[in-house]
Amino acid sequence: MSLPPGTPDLEVLDLLVSVAELGSLGAAARRHGISQPAVGMRISALERGLHLRLLDRGPTGSALTDAGFAVVDWAGPVLAAGIALMDGVAGLHRGLSPQLHVMASKTIADHRIPQWLAALRKLRPELAVELDVANSQQVTTAVRDREVTLGFVEGPQAPTGLGSRVLVADELVVVVAPTHRWATRARPVSLPELADTPLVWREKGSGTRDTVWAALEIHGTPARPAAELGSAAAILATTRSGLAPAVVSRLIVAHELRAGTLCEVDLADSTVLTRKFRAIWHRGTPPSGPASDLVDLATRIESARPTVRRPPRS
Repeated sequence: MSLPPGTPDLEVLDLLVSVAELGSLGAAARRHGISQPAVGMRISALERGLHLRLLDRGPTGSALTDAGFAVVDWAGPVLAAGIALMDGVAGLHRGLSPQLHVMASKTIADHRIPQWLAALRKLRPELAVELDVANSQQVTTAVRDREVTLGFVEGPQAPTGLGSRVLVADELVVVVAPTHRWATRARPVSLPELADTPLVWREKGSGTRDTVWAALEIHGTPARPAAELGSAAAILATTRSGLAPAVVSRLIVAHELRAGTLCEVDLADSTVLTRKFRAIWHRGTPPSGPASDLVDLATRIESARPTVRRPPRS
């Protein structure tokens, strides 16, 4: 197969279709990021090559001639075929470059994923990893719907209907501002008392929220939240203001505790609130290849990590 002499290229046909859709050379130029004179010159060259007048140019815009309408109609499937061709080429590139799409809860993404991915990069330098960040409920939904290959979530229980592996336990601590009355309290706080206290909570769907709620609802329905916030940074800032206590991961509050901008509150009976960090996957597609490597690396890194404990009181 050989193209007839004078066959226009796809870019100039695309310009002509844009003029038809938008009604002017200037609007087409803005869409394609080139100058209006350049559009005019290329359309004129197309007309000369086809020996047809395609546009009636006027002071208020450009209108297609009958020949222009016909050429635009024929150009539609040609341009669609060009798009399909390039989509196919992009798919070939994706097939040649190994990729891994994962999703992680916010705490894990901030405090664990970077080290895990750095280790994976050393093992598989050719691998392209796409990471999305959401709360644990959203991660679970994405894995269940097969939108991602692998998920990392936090919470007291494994999500139902999915495969999972516990990577590490994470301690949750009660914190208050230095000005809060609990900051200098000598007597530990009990879980029933904590349940009766309005707290600064994470948003619904958060693994932290689910863990704390499960621990407190044993002692009655937890009090109405003092605030519900969608990020750890917002929770720490609000708690520093003295509004109310919060229950957060020791990972995210360690710096604040060392600096004295927040204070840890003792829980009665040596109660420790913990939640699990888990890798999760669809049961029909257990981890293999890069996904299996990432789960194994995360497990080894976490098992070798020193336990984060409460610093001694001064």
